Amino acid sequence: AVAWEAGKPLVIEEVEVAPPRKMEVRLKILYTSLCHTDVYFWEAKGQNPVFPRILGHKAAGIVESVGEGVIELAPGDHVLPVFTGECKDCSHCKSEESNMCSLLRINTDRGVMIHDGQSRFSINGKPIYHFVGTSTFSEYTVVHVGCVAKINPLAPLDKVCVLSCGISTGLGATLNVAKPTKGSSVAIFGLGAVGLAAAEGARIAGVSRIIGVDLNASRFEQAKKFGVTEFVNPKDHSKPVQEIIAEMTDGGVDRSVECTGHIDAMISAFECVHDGWGVAVLVGVPHKEAVFKTHPMNLLNEKTLKGTFFGNYKPRSDLPSVVEKYMNRELGI
Repeated sequence: AVAWEAGKPLVIEEVEVAPPRKMEVRLKILYTSLCHTDVYFWEAKGQNPVFPRILGHKAAGIVESVGEGVIELAPGDHVLPVFTGECKDCSHCKSEESNMCSLLRINTDRGVMIHDGQSRFSINGKPIYHFVGTSTFSEYTVVHVGCVAKINPLAPLDKVCVLSCGISTGLGATLNVAKPTKGSSVAIFGLGAVGLAAAEGARIAGVSRIIGVDLNASRFEQAKKFGVTEFVNPKDHSKPVQEIIAEMTDGGVDRSVECTGHIDAMISAFECVHDGWGVAVLVGVPHKEAVFKTHPMNLLNEKTLKGTFFGNYKPRSDLPSVVEKYMNRELGI
């Protein structure tokens, strides 16, 4: 499915997919999901337009062939391609605290492969550009080996494909970054797929109160399945939602996770945590002009503000275990 220009319908085309080169693999994509990020870059309203392009980044497939230097993957392996990577050599990859690989972290402007600066897609010799190193809206795609997680071959690819993006992001934001303790309280801002995964992380951690915050009241029933115990719609109140949550929780929640990307929600998520020990984690990506404003006393009063990228998971090292959580029925998706 080729996006020829911004906002115009994708066109199903016959595309030539070149063989993988050094440290690359060619994948047969069996299932791909639609992420709002795909739509955002298809519209190209807020960033550099790179067209023609094959979008898509939340997917699952099988290795078809491998390029020079690839030893950890072989044809037939079941895998998840990931929009960020893990080279295993840079300072970030060697750090236990970071997953922001210097070589392979997300680059939304790059439409070519790192090895030679060329695309592996073409139509009649004309290059078609890649998207975040994955381009999964294609029957076959070529991906850097560092952006491919080998997973349990028994995992249903039509289900675990969503673990390659938003679900892992939300789950890890709670489990790896917020780290709520058993019996504590957590507020989740935004109950889309990422927010539900953040709630699922809180449920797995044994949190007793999971407060879902969303402007869409119809999302609450679905959210209950992922552990949300209470629901707050900011439209139902005349004062800021952080004040409502503080009243509900005797001074604020222990942890909050923001999954909308709206700057007001980010500020509310930070200001609604309890002084002394509260931790707020930002997951959503804000508008490029957005500015985070809060009074410095919130920080001096020992509230902590954190950010996360892909839930602090290292794709190759950590994703296989997330798939196992699903296989062992510990994780709902």
